[in-house]
Amino acid sequence: MADQRPGDDPTRVIRSSPGTSGSRAPDAPPGHGVQAPGARPPSDPPYVRPTAPRTPREPDGAGSGLQPSPRTDRKRRRIGWKPIVLVVVLALIVYPIALFFVAWRHLGRVDALPANTAATPGRTYLVVGSDSRKGLTKAQRRALHTGGDFGQRTDTIMLLHLPANGGPNVLMSIPRDSYVSIPGHGMNKINAAYAFGGPKLLAETIEKATGVQIDDYAEIGLGGFASIVDAVGGVQICPKRDMKDKDAGLNIKKGCQQANGAVALGYARARHSDPRGDLGRVERQREVLGAIVAKSSKPTTLVNPFAAFPLASSGAATLTIDKHTGPVALLRFLLGMKSAAGGDGLSLTVPISGTANRPGAGSVVLWDQDQADIVFKALRDSDTRPIIPIAAEQKKLTG
Repeated sequence: MADQRPGDDPTRVIRSSPGTSGSRAPDAPPGHGVQAPGARPPSDPPYVRPTAPRTPREPDGAGSGLQPSPRTDRKRRRIGWKPIVLVVVLALIVYPIALFFVAWRHLGRVDALPANTAATPGRTYLVVGSDSRKGLTKAQRRALHTGGDFGQRTDTIMLLHLPANGGPNVLMSIPRDSYVSIPGHGMNKINAAYAFGGPKLLAETIEKATGVQIDDYAEIGLGGFASIVDAVGGVQICPKRDMKDKDAGLNIKKGCQQANGAVALGYARARHSDPRGDLGRVERQREVLGAIVAKSSKPTTLVNPFAAFPLASSGAATLTIDKHTGPVALLRFLLGMKSAAGGDGLSLTVPISGTANRPGAGSVVLWDQDQADIVFKALRDSDTRPIIPIAAEQKKLTG
């Protein structure tokens, strides 16, 4: 370092003229040179080293070498995730409630059950498919091949039992031509009970014949059956033989295939093209019902509001339940149907001994009373395990 001359101001910054070189003063700011002693300060402004423009920081600090502060990051996460979590929670809670509310609002209701005579454990639902043409236009009756008869009869009679004491759920068909005693009307086909006194007399007749208390009632009409199939986009059916039935409007080949509402309805109703008659028909009815339940309960159907809400409204509009059936009982019914018809439960027909002709009734179906009593006792006890071998034997015989 050069010696300081007398009279020099030690605090004065010594600069160098542009283009000259010199050693930097120890206290000189960066970018300034050293001015020779006694030289006049330059009139130009001080030289400032140019700096490159900064690259804008990316959102996460990547590329610029800069990272967001922990506080900023926490704030961003707090602002970004809370609305998403809230939306997900609302969707999980509100969506199924809204879907159920739409269905509940469209349900039909009827006083269907008689006064209880003997309470039995578990819960038993009477499921009826009515062949009433009420509400169908002429064009719809022609399309569905239902004919013009507006009588009150049942094409489908089933019992769904949810056991309390053990065993799987049971879905049991009762052939509509079953020969039983109808209170106040003597011996006749069981579906005549519906014609004589509607669902209440039918329920009373079944309770008397089986000893099992009916707790709830669900009925669907012909048009509604086809509408539900169409609402879920069709179902798969697997006929074991070619079937051509003019009365049911059915003409299909054997083997698994996709069916729309009209075809599925004809397949479930046909009896003249099946060598087993009504016994073959009840099996096909359970097959179609199981296909409907399986298709409508798929996650792809339920999570799609454009499919789920039309299904909830149109499907519920075709369903009639007892006026005392509450939301919980209805939900248990839907879950029970899914289990029984979907293969997790037992599916069978009341054990049959054969057919016969009876005066005033014509051709009727006779129950195998010994086997039927085993089934009915299991339902009365709400322990369905004794029914397992009977259901397995039926399945073996029908293939």
